[in-house]
Amino acid sequence: MIDRYLTYLSSVRRYSPRTIEIYRGVLEDFLAFTSLRGDSAALQENLNVQTIRSYEVYLLDERKERARTVDLHLSVLSGFCKFLMKEGVLESNPVRLVPRPKQEKRLPVFYREDAMKEYFERTKGVLEYGKYPDQLQRMILGMLFGTGLRRAELISLNRDSVDFSRRVLRVRGKGDKIREIPLTASLCDEILLYLQSVDSLKCADRAPEAPLLQTPKGARLYPVYVDRAVKAALGELGSISGRKSPHVLRHTLATELLDGGADLNSIKELLGHSSLAATQVYTHNSIERLQSVYKSAHPRAKNDGNHGD
Repeated sequence: MIDRYLTYLSSVRRYSPRTIEIYRGVLEDFLAFTSLRGDSAALQENLNVQTIRSYEVYLLDERKERARTVDLHLSVLSGFCKFLMKEGVLESNPVRLVPRPKQEKRLPVFYREDAMKEYFERTKGVLEYGKYPDQLQRMILGMLFGTGLRRAELISLNRDSVDFSRRVLRVRGKGDKIREIPLTASLCDEILLYLQSVDSLKCADRAPEAPLLQTPKGARLYPVYVDRAVKAALGELGSISGRKSPHVLRHTLATELLDGGADLNSIKELLGHSSLAATQVYTHNSIERLQSVYKSAHPRAKNDGNHGD
């Protein structure tokens, strides 16, 4: 049943290979702990609240897993149980009755606006005069920060994903959902400059369904390539000392849009969030920034609340 479920996630839900491997690992860990077989009869008889709760205690007490990791395991098992309900193996989802461990809320990390301006100002001539690897690096950073794409979404873009006449990017996101992201005129111009560089490569794939961003060998990008490009680019900036990853660029755009007056629903649609709750976390960053401005600029805050001259 596990293989059938993973095939369903891959072919129907269009989950990424990386996500499929994570799900496989969780489900195999669960079966190893419970000594259950993966067939329908065994799962129907033994997959219950007590079994799920015992597994949760095992993860917390014996493996010393963090609450966030345990919550991931329970989420995977819940999805599996929902699939078994569709298949007629289970009548209900036992994971719903198991309390989740409390997690410490972590705010999204983001880069300061000045840091990103510094990078793009420093590399503004690369797309016209630089070498191809540098042009590709600039394009990776430009697309991630300019559109808020997830890493997997960036990699999956094709040349025909860009509609230059309408200035929109057509993206296939989580759950195989399609959304359109508006592109600025400057980003459209940069994509066109980049495509000229791609077309000059002997190994370039110029077909409409070819990858939009291609390695120097003309192949589609892969996760490690994108991660290295982001780390290399941001590692040159002295103003950025924290984590350097594609997802932080996504957080950065969301925070900047919110600070700039964009409403949460618009940001939700841009990022491809399934619920508004996932987007609301960015309001915490904006409140922290507002408090910082308040403390440095408000006359009473500067005087510790006193009315002195």
